Amino acid sequence: MADFILIAFAYLLGSFPSALVIGKLFYHKDIRDYGSGNLGSTNAFRVLGKKGGSIVFFLDVFKGGFAVLLAMAFSIYLHPLVISIFALIGHIYPVFANFKGGKAVAAAAGIVLFYSPVLFIVLLIIFIITLKIWKMVSLSTTIISIATIFFVWLNITSDYDLIAKIMFTLFAILIIVKHIPNYKRIRTGTENKVSF
Repeated sequence: MADFILIAFAYLLGSFPSALVIGKLFYHKDIRDYGSGNLGSTNAFRVLGKKGGSIVFFLDVFKGGFAVLLAMAFSIYLHPLVISIFALIGHIYPVFANFKGGKAVAAAAGIVLFYSPVLFIVLLIIFIITLKIWKMVSLSTTIISIATIFFVWLNITSDYDLIAKIMFTLFAILIIVKHIPNYKRIRTGTENKVSF
């Protein structure tokens, strides 16, 4: 029963549409009508600016982080990552926003941050370097998603159990699949780039 409650809470927590709430509350904008129309932190930065985007990003990171922390503390039978994946599902398919959300990158980052801090730091470094080189968030996100699979299966940043390896792989695949439209734009040279 406790694990079921944790799963439900993780999904509902992930479903909280940070970008939508911050956009409407403080900027009087429905972020879905601008940019990519996505309820993620990347589009929030694009539409709401650095301050609004940063708030959305940290809220989304918190969703994933809090979900895995609760699971690590109170889960009885299920692996914490099995429970916390429902926060990602909630972010992608939020019940509070007609099941049309973001791509779960920031929420996944929150899970990694609190479950495996060393892995988080390594992935963050890779993300920053690749973003500096190619200036495409989608490409950098894909690179660290693939890197995650290699790191956990080879136990490079920690000694992961089998379930953790499988769940991190599912996280990565979920994020990669959500970025398929971006790959098409990268191929045609129309993908959005960030400026520094």
